[in-house]
Amino acid sequence: MQLFDWPWMIGVAVIAALAMAWEVRAAYQRRVGRVSRLGARPLVMRLVPASAFRVPGGRAIRLSLTVLLSAIALAGPRWGEETTVMRGEGIDVVLALDASLSMLATDDRPNRLERLKQEVRRLRAASRGDRFALLAFAGRSYILSPLTVDDGALDLFLDNLDPSIVGQGGSSISRAINQGTDLLEASRSAGDRALVVMSDGEAFEERAEIVAAAERAAKAGISVVTVGFGTEAGSTIPIREGDRIVQKRDENDQVVVTRYEPETLAAAANAAQGTFIDAAATDKATRIRRALQSLRATARQVESGRNGTPRFQLFLLPALLLLLIDTTGPLRRKLATAGGARAVPAAAAGLVLLANGCALPGAAVTSGADQYAGGQYARAAASYREAIGDGDQRPQVLYNLGTALLAADSLEKSLEPLERSALSESTELRYRALFNLGLAQLRIGRESARDADSTRRILGTAVELYKRVLLMRPDDVDAKWNYELALNELSQLSSPSQREQDQQPQDPRDTPDQPPPPSLGRDQAEQLLSSAAREEQAVQGRKQREARPTPARRGKDW
Repeated sequence: MQLFDWPWMIGVAVIAALAMAWEVRAAYQRRVGRVSRLGARPLVMRLVPASAFRVPGGRAIRLSLTVLLSAIALAGPRWGEETTVMRGEGIDVVLALDASLSMLATDDRPNRLERLKQEVRRLRAASRGDRFALLAFAGRSYILSPLTVDDGALDLFLDNLDPSIVGQGGSSISRAINQGTDLLEASRSAGDRALVVMSDGEAFEERAEIVAAAERAAKAGISVVTVGFGTEAGSTIPIREGDRIVQKRDENDQVVVTRYEPETLAAAANAAQGTFIDAAATDKATRIRRALQSLRATARQVESGRNGTPRFQLFLLPALLLLLIDTTGPLRRKLATAGGARAVPAAAAGLVLLANGCALPGAAVTSGADQYAGGQYARAAASYREAIGDGDQRPQVLYNLGTALLAADSLEKSLEPLERSALSESTELRYRALFNLGLAQLRIGRESARDADSTRRILGTAVELYKRVLLMRPDDVDAKWNYELALNELSQLSSPSQREQDQQPQDPRDTPDQPPPPSLGRDQAEQLLSSAAREEQAVQGRKQREARPTPARRGKDW
């Protein structure tokens, strides 16, 4: 499976990124040229912003990455696998396939069995909403696959179908009809059911048995369709013996000639009031489908294929973020120049920290906000502490102090101001304070060397704090992230006594009665059936590859 829908777009992406970097550089040089024409550079530097002569290296990188990631997203990256499920309607169909030696006759090209497989594939391709089961029969009937919509399992069995699958020579159509009827009666589908018998009609059993089996299927409400293969003129049966191909011989050492017998298949269809499709008919799959169109279908979900999972969003989202940063960068600089409040996000050890966004009037507070925005968290905390020492006890200042201490890794010291600011009447401030207070508890629980009980108590506090945050803002993704992280850390701290109890075997008599496990759903059952079918097919495949001597023939075994 290819990683990109359009791999050639990767080369285009690289070229476009380089072209964008060159264009940003060229635009800078043109701007410098225009400004320089205004007068002498020292004089112009005093009249225009300093950024006019600043090399835009950061902007070139941002825009080049934006173009590169956008082009990669346009190339259609895919990896992994996803299942495409379609809703449709269908019926349950059992395909009883003749796998006797007579199906190797070459009066149908390349032989009868291969023509049968071709018609089965065409029928399944035209019946996407139907469930199919496969039966192979010769001297006895054998279930290859139960009713399923798993195309992979059905293809495996169909590709591997040959006379060695059944293991008993001869041809018993009545057994196949009876087993197909039992399989359909066991299904609990609300739709109609059908049994399609594909054979050359050469059966070494009483025709009355076949008619009786077909009448039983009709009484069970099952539609029967019989399909013929071969010619009435017949053909010999080529078989492999060692390294050579020989003609099949009977017990009297006479070459066997197998012939198509339409009377047998027609009798079965008439007994069940079904449909008989002669071997001479063309496009048998379409005729079978037409015979089944009158049946009542049931709604179901059908797997229509497996494809690579689209991953373009992993490249498109960073590209949009870079473009947003490039667009809002000049606005942030203007706000900072005008003395506006700064809100700079901070991250710590994979955790999410809400930004300091509560700058207030006052020299110390304003200085603290500038220091926090510049990444000088310890100095910002000192400025906020000075403002509090001067009598400014407002919750906003306490919140800024606690957040600055948290960013400066003074985790224990950040708890008290954050707890006090969490008592504010402002919903926004209370939400921010609880969020960062929970973060402080979580980091203390993860990073400090304490005993297990103390760590468990601290992490439990973090969980409770984030519960309160999520009650205030259920859609807060950052809070959900930290909450899940706290829960995960807490779950890893099981007490030694609990671990010993888990490791000790329990006496069944001491175990209270438990309710029975829930039954499997339809999808789970289908998966188990498909898995079992694949294992069975692999076993049959190994048997076919084994060079076992052919047992002595007795009677008609083709």
